[in-house]
Amino acid sequence: MRNGIHPAYGPVVFRDRAANHAFLTRSTMTSERTIEWEDGHTYPVVDVEISNVSHPFYTGTARVLDTAGRVERFERRYGKQG
Repeated sequence: MRNGIHPAYGPVVFRDRAANHAFLTRSTMTSERTIEWEDGHTYPVVDVEISNVSHPFYTGTARVLDTAGRVERFERRYGKQG
């Protein structure tokens, strides 16, 4: 790789404010805000709206839409054109 054209890749804390959950990983994202992590080091922190801890798909609270029922209700209401 050529020097000077790639962003810095280092440890970053991502914090899910909705679920009060944070995890340390490596990323090219940066932030001016920092947080002291469990290991005593200070890392940049990036706040995210949703993560695997608060996303309905991963938590099992996702709703399944009854599309067949919607189609049948539409056909009953407006009649089948054909």
